[in-house]
Amino acid sequence: MLVSQPHRHAGKTLIGWMFTIAILGFFVLLFLRLLPGYLEFYKVKGVLESLERQPGLTSYSIPEVRKLIRRRLEINSVEHVRARDFRIEKHEGRLTVRVRYEVRVPVLGNVDAVEKFEDRIEVVRH
Repeated sequence: MLVSQPHRHAGKTLIGWMFTIAILGFFVLLFLRLLPGYLEFYKVKGVLESLERQPGLTSYSIPEVRKLIRRRLEINSVEHVRARDFRIEKHEGRLTVRVRYEVRVPVLGNVDAVEKFEDRIEVVRH
């Protein structure tokens, strides 16, 4: 005679759920820590795009372009980038504005994440 044993349902234990939640929590924390840097980068991109649309920009001097950048960074409340971080070059009717910067974000304890951003525009006199 065969005696059947009751089936055991396999599932996650409490420790398994805690581990899963801890991993998920870490990635949510990382996302929330990195997000402000990316949002600020899009503000910086907006500053560059607005410069690109500025009429007669190639006739401006480098200090005048830097002043425009400074004003636009202030208006957009950009914290990690200053006007001096922008590299401005003028050569034969061509104006190039380049920005490259890093943001160091504390993640957990003594662990930091480094976000690197770079963008540029090139305006040619018409």
